Amino acid sequence: MTSPDSLVLRVAGRPVGRYVTRPELPARLSPRPYLHPVTTLAGTAVTEVSPADHAHHLGVGVAVPDVEGHNFWGGRTFVRDRGPTELDNHGAQRHTAFQLRDPDGFVEELRWVAAGTELLRERRTVAAGGLTDTAWALDFTFSLTNVTTAPLSIGSPATNGRPGAAYGGFFWRARKESRPPAVFTADRDGEAETHGTRADWLALAGEDWTLVFTGATEDTRRDPWFVRAAEYPGVGSSLAHTERLPVPPGGTVVRRVVTVVADGPLTRGEAAALARRAVSQ
Repeated sequence: MTSPDSLVLRVAGRPVGRYVTRPELPARLSPRPYLHPVTTLAGTAVTEVSPADHAHHLGVGVAVPDVEGHNFWGGRTFVRDRGPTELDNHGAQRHTAFQLRDPDGFVEELRWVAAGTELLRERRTVAAGGLTDTAWALDFTFSLTNVTTAPLSIGSPATNGRPGAAYGGFFWRARKESRPPAVFTADRDGEAETHGTRADWLALAGEDWTLVFTGATEDTRRDPWFVRAAEYPGVGSSLAHTERLPVPPGGTVVRRVVTVVADGPLTRGEAAALARRAVSQ
């Protein structure tokens, strides 16, 4: 069932994801469109929204904790020499219109607004495509354009003084299970070894599902992966890993992540092969 504020993505007629454009959320969660639930072809959910451990985690989407001091991630803001702090600095991503809306994808325009001012305009392109009988791919591209007359910069808790917390950008909150998921790349295993590293692809594997994240452009591949497994299952790419990312007036930041959504556990070789196929199709 869809409504004017949501749509359903399908692969070969099978529903695999619901996109919510205008969620009713409190301001401190930084309201924004998101995908949830996202499922495997067998129907296993691989996302969570507002879980007890992090109420501001919203399925699959784009979230940035610091755009010129405004919080588009939700929750507390990390302040240098103070730590996580409740501030009245939350922004919102506002759905403007769909330029394209099909069963297998959409092109959307959004406005990033904080303190009554539009800071960024986003063009978001999302597509779902089949890969095998047990795997499909979610192709997610976002472009952020500075629509103000002044330079903006994107930061993270890491650039504000919290080591290892360079989250911000594309983010996928996976489903929490009884055991932490496995994490691996082509040559690394485990959260400690993969977090903060650059890799062409990174896999997160739960009890009966595997997600394989691939940076599909050169700029995206330069962003290190943000990985959580033990505390909660989540993967994102870091727009501001060690330094703030400047966005001059009229400038645009573009990133593209393609995610394989597979039933069952994948071997390293299977994950690599599907990642290559997902990006090339």
